[in-house]
Amino acid sequence: MVRIDKAEWAIEREPLATPFGFKGGYLSELWQTAVKLHSQEGHAAVGLGVQSVLWSDPRVFFGTTETGGNEMMLALTKRAVQLARGEAYREPIELLRHLVEPVHAYGREVTARSDLRETFALNALVPLDHAAWLLYAASIGSRSFEEMVPERFRGALAERHRVLACTPVVSYNHAEADVLRMLDDGYFVLKLKLGSDPDKDGDLDKMLEWDKRQLELVHRLAADRTTPYTDSGKVVYYLDANGRYDSTERVLRLLDHADRIGALERTILLEEPFPEENKMSVDDLPVRVAADESVNHERDAEERMDLGYGAITLKPIAKTMSVALGVAKAAKDRGVPCFCADLTVNPWMVDWNKNVAARLAPVPGLKVGLIESNGHQNYANWRAMTSYHPNAGASWTQADNGVFHLEDSFYDECGGSLGRSGHYERLPFQRS
Repeated sequence: MVRIDKAEWAIEREPLATPFGFKGGYLSELWQTAVKLHSQEGHAAVGLGVQSVLWSDPRVFFGTTETGGNEMMLALTKRAVQLARGEAYREPIELLRHLVEPVHAYGREVTARSDLRETFALNALVPLDHAAWLLYAASIGSRSFEEMVPERFRGALAERHRVLACTPVVSYNHAEADVLRMLDDGYFVLKLKLGSDPDKDGDLDKMLEWDKRQLELVHRLAADRTTPYTDSGKVVYYLDANGRYDSTERVLRLLDHADRIGALERTILLEEPFPEENKMSVDDLPVRVAADESVNHERDAEERMDLGYGAITLKPIAKTMSVALGVAKAAKDRGVPCFCADLTVNPWMVDWNKNVAARLAPVPGLKVGLIESNGHQNYANWRAMTSYHPNAGASWTQADNGVFHLEDSFYDECGGSLGRSGHYERLPFQRS
């Protein structure tokens, strides 16, 4: 049993090199949140999070300023820190289940949205959940990631990849030269952010035409590239619609166009085409559809799989490790593949995510595991941020020719996840 004696929070605002566009909007900075927990047993741990209001609930993002949205999410983290003091838990999952509803309820008050998406609350809870896992690992004397994970989840994390595909993002403002640079750097799974609002008028027909042109650009540049890591031997595409499509008919118009230009056979994933409240079957779509924002716990995963979703996106770094483990097990029980996507997180959190990605079965179409990591593309201070990693400079922290090579040292060191970062421990922590 772990009993939390003291809990504090801190933030660090990290600017982006250029505006990052998705979900019809743009980000200029990302707030790094941190929670420090102390147990009565004498252990201490710092957990990290990255706030993404635009990703977790775009209605909040567009309803206020970028800073205003971040302040709202930070308020939820502060409330979680208050609620955690004095709490005891056998496993971090138990603590999260105790906190998520009151934090979500508080979020509805803070944002004045009675229908605030649960993803918003989970995003705010990530640093506390992260710290809770590290505190738990210390309390049970875990020396490895496997030892930290409760036994009932280990079957869903049974792989041990030596090579992990690193997926960069093709965002709204990326031009031909940017895509060529990704390809020249060896990336062979390209994630395309769809759903742009080119004239800022909400016109979905204009969005569709923009998405078609974006796909045309990428396919024209990537069509003749080869790789040993895919079943086809070709570069493949991962389309992320971020819930921007309103109907199966409109998605089919995009996929029909993809088929006409030869890109459909290269598309291994179409992620979250519809808003999470849209519960239409995707069985008729000629591509593997992945659920992301719509899955906040096991029952959501079951519902999406019943609707024909053939993959689940896991985000320990965006919706908590506690949620990710439960969803991974639910998907494994149904034979549905999972993979790990990014939230433009810092280097240390990339490896928290990587610990899960390295142990998941490959997505069909790939011969290796899959993880998205786009922080190096977006943070203005990425180079400095890499120095905050407990294992800064380790070969497995850097992508090489489109992949992470996971040597024995990655598994021996748990990707640095059980280490300590001097930078983050020195942040000016506060009590709420």
